Amino acid sequence: MASLLRSPLPCGLNLTASTSDHEAFAGFSASSVRALKISNSPLILRRPRNAYLRILRSNEKRVYVTEASEEPFGLSQEIIDSEQRFAERDTVLDPFKELEYRFLDFKRRNYVENLVNYQNLAQQQAPKFMVVACADSRVCPTSILGFQPGEAFTVRNVANLVPPFEHGASETNAALEFAVNSLEVPNILVIGHSRCGGIQALMSMKENAESRSFIRDWVSVGKSARLSTKAAAGGQSFEMQCRHCEKESINGSLLNLLTYPWIEKRVTEGALALHGGYYDFVNCNFEKWTLVYRKGLEGGSKYAIKDRCLWS
Repeated sequence: MASLLRSPLPCGLNLTASTSDHEAFAGFSASSVRALKISNSPLILRRPRNAYLRILRSNEKRVYVTEASEEPFGLSQEIIDSEQRFAERDTVLDPFKELEYRFLDFKRRNYVENLVNYQNLAQQQAPKFMVVACADSRVCPTSILGFQPGEAFTVRNVANLVPPFEHGASETNAALEFAVNSLEVPNILVIGHSRCGGIQALMSMKENAESRSFIRDWVSVGKSARLSTKAAAGGQSFEMQCRHCEKESINGSLLNLLTYPWIEKRVTEGALALHGGYYDFVNCNFEKWTLVYRKGLEGGSKYAIKDRCLWS
């Protein structure tokens, strides 16, 4: 029993026993343990082929299970998380402690179980997508679209904007250059979203105001989307204008992508496709479309939209 008591328990739980048959418990003999408590909560023991210790606490929805092997004193511990958050907490946790827990949980449940895949990724990456998304904390492409490690090369900025080639160097076009020229991704996906603060800043800009803000300077990249929105939806509410501009700016970014010679070349060759996506997190749906580019088209528009669909 002494060796079992030395085993660490999660969340600072204390193990106490009110039975004299400690050694019998450690060896899992037929003798029963009459009264065992962990932090004043009853401990339920069952002994089929293997024995399990289940800890139940009234203020938690997270369940911990300890599995003991049949070999004397042999203990292999597996913490099974019910994937529900604590209903209550006795103390405020250090946010980095929470991150530590999540990382260790990822390592145990994801990394170790997919070790071969991660070892292959350590040698090289061949993502299917280059994703340009907003920096908004509510809009995580990995969570929304379920990207797995190695699937999407991603850059995030305010309002998911792609500046034109002549704008000069930025972290966004540096990421695009690497993704297209080095990784040779077959798809670029620009993802916008509902209630975007960057687009609200763009639509709120005064025409002749002096620029003393990094945000103003950056969202000015989407000025053409603002102008087209004012022309098409100027009579609507500010909220509806922003919603219109959120989608209009995605198309503006798709067109800006074609100002990069190495992107236009691969699109023309059919080696690269440009896609737009719009995530409405209020109603939880996702709209997707593809930009068609015809470089040598005489008369009419060189651009068209195809494969528009709504996932809801």
